[in-house]
Amino acid sequence: MNGRVTRGLVDRFIDTIEVTAAGFLAVVTLLTFVSVLLRYFFAWAIPDSYDFTRLLLGILIFWGIAVAGYRGDHISVDLLWSAAPPWARRAMDIFAAIVTLVAMVALTWMFAVKVIGTRADNVGTFDLRQPVWIYYFVAWIGLASSVILLVARTVRLVLWPETVVQPSEIHSVE
Repeated sequence: MNGRVTRGLVDRFIDTIEVTAAGFLAVVTLLTFVSVLLRYFFAWAIPDSYDFTRLLLGILIFWGIAVAGYRGDHISVDLLWSAAPPWARRAMDIFAAIVTLVAMVALTWMFAVKVIGTRADNVGTFDLRQPVWIYYFVAWIGLASSVILLVARTVRLVLWPETVVQPSEIHSVE
């Protein structure tokens, strides 16, 4: 496979993750809006709306981590990086990518343990007693996606640094 084919597959994977995260954001927004309207005008609450909102927000955050980690859109301090020569910048980028990847693998592993434990404990939502582990599992898929994307980013940084999208290039309008 050449770099161009791999880039197309990775970019489509990122697009899928972004659309999924946006969908979860839309559901959280809609659920919150409808819940507030029902409480304010009719003194009635959607059963488990707090639990659903909380769980979906967690899913949304974990799916967003995948894209932010891949694109380097996360919070960073570039004082030393901006003053360094290009070879040192590349070394810092690779080191940061590896540290982030290791941390994300550890988080993904521990969250998998949490998903399994939550399923074994039969934890449910407050009103409807829906199993919570399903929401945790969907959030874990977002974390696992972030590991895949961080591996892709690290490989690109090492082998094809020119193909790595810089945060300033992502949302530029021409």
